[in-house]
Amino acid sequence: MSKQENFQLTKTFYMENENLNKPNFAEKFLDILKTKKRMITIVLILFLIIFLFTWGLKIYKENENSKIAEKFIEAGVQLSKSKKQESKIIFEEIILSKNQFYSSLALSKLIENDLESDSQKILNYFVLVEKINKDKDHKDLIKLKKALYLFKISKDTEGKKLLEEIIADNSIWKDAAKDILD
Repeated sequence: MSKQENFQLTKTFYMENENLNKPNFAEKFLDILKTKKRMITIVLILFLIIFLFTWGLKIYKENENSKIAEKFIEAGVQLSKSKKQESKIIFEEIILSKNQFYSSLALSKLIENDLESDSQKILNYFVLVEKINKDKDHKDLIKLKKALYLFKISKDTEGKKLLEEIIADNSIWKDAAKDILD
């Protein structure tokens, strides 16, 4: 065997041994799992808890929304049976539930059907419904309805001020507000 061949064999031998001594990816991963087992378990449990909490909260909100929808329908049924007092109570419950969708609908029904004669109470409901809604367009719609209600109860200056705010904000309800002011 020549020196060249001997050198080549020795080099190959060392390279093979070097590869045997280097842990592969799977071995490294298993070593990390063994050493960090407790931390990994805690992280997985936390993710599971967060997932279950989020899922449970979603189900709870859906159930609450369904109950409020049923109440809204019940109030409409009571109204159609000319049971205004029962209908009024249910609509007020819906408003006070602070449901983003049904509270504003219940307030509209309360006003449309003259179920509440106390104008201050209605104005307080408007404040409540305005706080619930985060969408600018929806808030502007509620302002528009409030302005119309203010005109209805002869508070023209306050109603006009709200309509001017809607116009100044360049709301999608701007044209409706202009039509009302004309």
